Order: sequence, then structure tokens, then C-alpha cells
Amino acid sequence: MEQRQRTIDREYSAEHPVQVRPLAALKGRGAVTNLQGRYEVNGREAFHDGWEAEAGAAFGAAPFKTQVTDEIAKSILSRNASPDVPFNVSLNPYRGCEHGCIYCFARPTHSYLGLSPGLDFESRLFAKVNAAELLRRELARPGYKPEHIAIGVNTDAYQPCEREKRLTREVLEVLSECRHPVGLITKSALIERDIDLIAPMAAAGHACAAITLTTLDSEISRTLEPRAAAPARRLRTIRTLTDAGIPVSVSVAPIIPFVTEPEIERILEAARDAGAVGAHYVVLRLPFEVNPLFREWLEAHFPERAARVMNRVREMRGGKDYDSDFSKRMHGEGVWADLIRQRFNKTVDRLGLGGFGGRFAGLDTSQFRRPLVVPAGTGKATAKATAQLDLF
Repeated sequence: MEQRQRTIDREYSAEHPVQVRPLAALKGRGAVTNLQGRYEVNGREAFHDGWEAEAGAAFGAAPFKTQVTDEIAKSILSRNASPDVPFNVSLNPYRGCEHGCIYCFARPTHSYLGLSPGLDFESRLFAKVNAAELLRRELARPGYKPEHIAIGVNTDAYQPCEREKRLTREVLEVLSECRHPVGLITKSALIERDIDLIAPMAAAGHACAAITLTTLDSEISRTLEPRAAAPARRLRTIRTLTDAGIPVSVSVAPIIPFVTEPEIERILEAARDAGAVGAHYVVLRLPFEVNPLFREWLEAHFPERAARVMNRVREMRGGKDYDSDFSKRMHGEGVWADLIRQRFNKTVDRLGLGGFGGRFAGLDTSQFRRPLVVPAGTGKATAKATAQLDLF
């Protein structure tokens, strides 16, 4: 009986071969698929089984509408001891990022939520609505020692939903009140909205900003980071922040061989002309699920050079797709990594972009003052009412 069933299955398979869904870009999204996270138990694969009225319906991608879910977070400050990261403390008001940058190293974090690091990461977002309240309580702790806080590290703090949620602005209001040093990194022009807070902080030595500029090619940017600001708009943001007295550096990240790598010098020149006073770079990193997602993106957008790009990546990673060693993960190793390092450093020296000395150089922690603690669930309006209690 089993032998007969296997024969029937083979005959059916021969007459009705499985049609795997072809790799095709989705408009406004970076990931090509909703790749499963590494913690999922069951595997799933989309295919056309011939039952649809129209064969093309099997390959029609369902629209992924952005969903933002409010989250009550338990903590808000993340600490790291990585020697290759220029800060120890970071704050992320959101999980997931609608910008959809295919290379984002934070994509695998969605696996911890039982969601996909692919399309879910850029369409199913979580907003930490109590971020400012948690920050206030953290800074008010008797044992708290002020350190530079980096905002927008894992996911962009100025992604589109920030226009309505305003969580980043609420966090900045707390930091401004406490005279606490902060560094912001973003791809969004929305940061200009908060110049009224950031500029006075920068004047007091408490704030700086970094704008990520991956490419000057709007066509590449549209697929690489589909919902982030266009390159020309980011340059305008650098100029606007600079004119407001805010020190701005440019983050040339990631450098992707044969895709954005040829533009290194032109990106730095454009950033300098826009007013940037510092620069740093990171070569493409492909940890965990970022690797297959990026390779799918390559096949969908640059099939003719996909193999060439990955070969060069492996040459800079000791023959592997990725090496997480602290001394190698940011800049790579080998001949090609050295060439990129030399090109970058020589251009920085020629343009005078070394004056910033790092994103957090010069930020002052000595003026920090502890905030007034607002009772849980009350809101900012009661802050003054608790001032007298603070004396005791």
C-alpha cells in the first residue's frame, strides 16, 4: 500500500512540479521574503500548487501593511561592553524599523519575538510607550552615574511612526531637563523637528548627531533602505543641523563591495560640503538571518553581480560570510579591507573630517542633575507637585 502511494506521489509530482515563488522585490520594502527566524520549529515555504484560478495569483505578494503595537517595556537602557563600540549605553524607543534597510544588523532580534527578521521586522513594529517614564526613573536612581547615551542604534528612533508617537522627543525632553549627554544617529530628516531641544543641548556640550549616508545613488537607496530619507534629503539634514550649531558626523555604513563601495570618496566629499565635521565607516555585516535576507536582496536587485559581491565579502571575512570577532567585525580583514581602510582614512585626512574625534568626544557629563520622579501613571503635569518631596 505504501509503495503504491509513493508511486502515485511521484507521478503527481512529475505532472505537477512545485513552483517555488521567484525572488521579487516588494514596493516600499527592503526584505524580499518573510524568512523564518532561527528559533522557529516548523519550516514553511511558499509555492504554487496549481489550484489558483490564475497561476499568477500564487506569486502575487500580499501587501505588508505597517502595524505599530504599543508595548509597556520593563527597562529602557541597554548596556554593552564591546570594545569596538564607542558607547556603553544605548536607548531604543522602538522594536523593528519601517525604514526596511536590508543590511540592518538588528533584524535577528525579531526572532526573539516569534516574528520574521524579514518583512515582519519592517512592518510589525513595537513602540515602548513608557520609554520616557522609565528613563526618568533610571536617571533618578541614587547610584546612577551619567554616561553618554546613544539613541537610534538598533532601530532608527526617527522612523515614520515617530511622527505620531513622539517617543524620541519625550526621551529628549527628559535628557534636556537633566543636562544629560546624548548622541543621536539616524537616516531620517525628522530629527530636524527636535532642533529646538538638541541645539541648546549641543551648545552646552550635551548633544551631537550622526547621519548615516550609505550611498548617493537614489536608485540604490530606494531598494537598499526603501523608507528612509533620500540621500539628497539626508545631506540637507546635515546642513540644517550644522547651521543650528549641532556637531554632525557622517556614518558611511555599511560599505558594500561593488554596490556602495565605489562611492566612498564622493560620499565623504558630499558630507563635508554639507557641514559634517567627522566621519566613520563599517563594512557590511551579515550575522544570523541578515545573511540569507541580504543574499535574497542581491539576487532580486543585482543578480549579475551577486556572486562577485559575496566573494569579496568572504575575502574580507577570512573566507566566511561573517566573522563576529570584535577586532574584525566592523572593518573586516585582508587586502580588500585594508584598501577600504586606506581609501577612507586618506579621504578623511584630505577633507579635514577628523576634527570631531568620535561621536561622543567632548560631551560633558559634569552638569548632570537628577530628575524629579513622577509617580507611575500620573504624567508630566504632576512633576512640579513632587518637587517638595524631592528635598527629603
